Amino acid sequence: MSSKPLDKSKIYLVTGAAGFIGYYTSRRLLEQGCQVIGIDNLNDYYEIKLKLSRLELLEPFPRFIFIKGDISNKEMIAHLFAEYRPHIVINLAAQAGVRYSMECPEPYIVSNIIGFFNLLEACRSHPVEHLLYASSSSVYGSSKKIPFKESDPADQPASIYAATKRANELMAYTYSNLYKIPATGLRFFTVYGPMGRPDMAYFKFTKSYFAGEPIRIYNNGDFENDLYRDFTYIDDVVFAMESLLSNPPAGEVPHKLYNIGNNKPVKLMQFIETLEGCLSRATGRKVLFEKIYEPVKPGDIPVTYASTDLLEETIGFRPMTSLEKGLQRFADWYVEYYRVK
Repeated sequence: MSSKPLDKSKIYLVTGAAGFIGYYTSRRLLEQGCQVIGIDNLNDYYEIKLKLSRLELLEPFPRFIFIKGDISNKEMIAHLFAEYRPHIVINLAAQAGVRYSMECPEPYIVSNIIGFFNLLEACRSHPVEHLLYASSSSVYGSSKKIPFKESDPADQPASIYAATKRANELMAYTYSNLYKIPATGLRFFTVYGPMGRPDMAYFKFTKSYFAGEPIRIYNNGDFENDLYRDFTYIDDVVFAMESLLSNPPAGEVPHKLYNIGNNKPVKLMQFIETLEGCLSRATGRKVLFEKIYEPVKPGDIPVTYASTDLLEETIGFRPMTSLEKGLQRFADWYVEYYRVK
């Protein structure tokens, strides 16, 4: 697959530029010679060192400008839009984490709701050609209708995080309807890869192993009815986003939603076995996790399974990276970055 070259004359604003998807998206734009304004508040939800490592890899690009700031600061966002006049906005800034949203919901309201509102208002005051924004597969809740399609109901979120993401979709739709802002929502399905988020299961399992600790598996030890997840490799995600950038929605309400997934869910235990094999190859020794089985946590959903038919119809997208290949790249990176064996 190949996507159309991006317009280098455009200014791209990427929020959450030091985050996992934000970093890879910014890097791809910069590699094509685009002007990127990156913003991130560098919060400590997970290790800041990793965020700074991502930024260090972006700083050599001459067309990259980084601003440390929070999208919940309306005045700062308004000033940024007035100064740089971005043509395309990619909102990847958010308070992440399903389980953490149960314990501490306020940051999700501040960042995911107020912050997104500030961006929508800025796009209204300084019209943009396209707004892409991160949503989540969690908006489907515990739907038993699989695979999940964009046309399915998404009105029973199982977590505060999911509720904020669904709220983003409704807010964006309303602004598209009222003010004709072309907006595309991206429902990401368990994105993984090198330099990923340390709060994700594959990263936590790896960290626990090298710390000599057991991994905790929240499936009650029920292997027959194990959790399924649609793991999506970061390169496939960025390809889809890059292709959608030049495909802004049109029509009376210029708003679209797309699943960004692998379309091949795997059982959690199969995923763990694959990760063990990848770490074995990365370290040169047999890796087996010590496992503790615990009850399913509130907010967890049994299956995530993306229908990518709409994405394929629009941009010809088909995920290209197998789980084994993607996890091997992660394992090799982890061993090198953290200098473990």
